[in-house]
Amino acid sequence: MPDAIFADPRLAKIYDAFDGPRLDLELYLGIAAEVEARSVLDIGCGTGRLAVLLASSGRTVVGVDPALASLEIARAKESRVTWIHGDATTLPPMSVDLATMTGNVAQVFLGDDWEATLRGVHGSLRPGGHFAFETRRPEERAWEDWARVKPRVLVGVREQFDLLDVSMPFVSFRHTYGFPDGSVITSDSTLRFRSRAEVSHSLVRCGFEVVDVRDAPDRPGREHVFLARKVS
Repeated sequence: MPDAIFADPRLAKIYDAFDGPRLDLELYLGIAAEVEARSVLDIGCGTGRLAVLLASSGRTVVGVDPALASLEIARAKESRVTWIHGDATTLPPMSVDLATMTGNVAQVFLGDDWEATLRGVHGSLRPGGHFAFETRRPEERAWEDWARVKPRVLVGVREQFDLLDVSMPFVSFRHTYGFPDGSVITSDSTLRFRSRAEVSHSLVRCGFEVVDVRDAPDRPGREHVFLARKVS
């Protein structure tokens, strides 16, 4: 079940405003060019910001997301993308050059669903196809910064962030949105923080080899960006 921040129609409409500039997306466009990807699958595409950029560059793009409200926002942005309501385990047959997962997508999988997702990604790629995604480095303890986040008001809506629990490898938090009409919507989320070794081992178990592990330009020193290749 997607978190309300993605699945509630009122929150989906304001998500891009609160998400702000996506400085990480240029990295993925660069990887797409580097591996000469003509077809891309964006997993957890949300409101479609990366998928739209990829389609604008002339690539064939599929965006998949389990949150229908977010997907409707994405569909309104770009008709050239094939938008699919679902996840990496429910995809129709395809054979793309590159699969991506941006933002916190790789960390929303808390248990066995992580390797089920990796197997789904593996099945969607052509032989030798690539998979690029990012994940926060647990040793950087990002949640300590989150605990100091101040409320903000954008597009007339007040957002408050609260750190709920840190029980490694899980970190839980809540977004609360107050609307001008007095209504309030809360969205609880949990992320799993995996070490570089843990991520690498899971990729190998699911038929990938790790080609490179890079820094994230928008959070230097705080994230790993994995580039893996389908090998079996």
